[in-house]
Amino acid sequence: MTTRSTELLRVAHTHPGVTRADAARLLGIGTGATTELVARLAQATLLAEAPAAPSGTRGRPTTVLMPHPAGPLVLAAEITHEAWRIDVVELGGRTLASRTAPHAGTTWPDVTAAVTSAVSRFQQTYGGRLRAMGVSVPGTVAPGLRLDASNLGWHDVDLTTLWPTASLIVAGNDASLAATAESARGAATGASVALHVRIEGGLGGAIVNQGHLLIGATGAGGEFGHMPFGDPGVICPCGARGCWGTAVDGTALARFLGQPPPRDPVTYARKIIATDGPDERAAVGVIAAALGRGLAGLVNGMDADLVTLGSIAADLLAAAPAELHSAYQSGLMAIRRKSPPPLVAAALGADGPIAGAAENAWSALLPKLI
Repeated sequence: MTTRSTELLRVAHTHPGVTRADAARLLGIGTGATTELVARLAQATLLAEAPAAPSGTRGRPTTVLMPHPAGPLVLAAEITHEAWRIDVVELGGRTLASRTAPHAGTTWPDVTAAVTSAVSRFQQTYGGRLRAMGVSVPGTVAPGLRLDASNLGWHDVDLTTLWPTASLIVAGNDASLAATAESARGAATGASVALHVRIEGGLGGAIVNQGHLLIGATGAGGEFGHMPFGDPGVICPCGARGCWGTAVDGTALARFLGQPPPRDPVTYARKIIATDGPDERAAVGVIAAALGRGLAGLVNGMDADLVTLGSIAADLLAAAPAELHSAYQSGLMAIRRKSPPPLVAAALGADGPIAGAAENAWSALLPKLI
């Protein structure tokens, strides 16, 4: 088949339920050529057609492009500080099945054992339809699919052990993948330059420029949490001093309240944010202001036109909007204050990283299907 076939599959993935006529328009080709491409892809069990929902208008009934019922699938895996989750995702982004569980242990072999077991169960159900895996992780992914997650004590671990027999595995940082998903299917759809910031057991993020994720020279871009926007007296697990992430996560809240570092900083942060005590409210306000100042610095430097916030960052926006917006506004250059880029909660919420992992897997797989 041709590059046009891959482009048509990409259109069907990006625009679920697209009509054949609209697909032709998006590709810039005639409807006859599109009909021929659809027939070839259907014969290859990659694409199918189904009647469109009644529109109430006269004329010939139209059809929409759908994933083939026997077509390829990808696995999307998300590994967090507390748990793992794996989804089976078809063309177009719909999840067919999902498994999740808290970590039975915190070592990498513990995590690998749980994930590979879940993969095996999915293989029993879907067999050879499973063609690729996308993985979201709370750390930096180096070339060769090596993960470094300093907050978890995972250094140079091999992500291919999650599915040793896979022909295609791609992986990325959770915040970067959430940014990808927000731009593809969430609140940042249509933005020219979107900045995404996500707080879990630390802070990460990414810039998506005209739909393209900026990953840096080695693929480790977006480590905004390690910019020196924090207290220089605080040493980050990465080895640097004054990292921004140490000023805005659950450990920062505990430090402000005079409590020991929490074992689970995400659950702890949500507990403090939800507590209506004067000390807790003061701590949340301070942390929200630290987030706002850093966001202003990134907007000044990156010239973003939209900022999406995920996980604890979105919780801080909801709990302390005045403190966050005040610090954000005061940190912006004067030329940006009249019409500042809006700060909005990520539309995909907790599903952002795994949705991004699925997008990553499909992006890598589509050219290999033809």
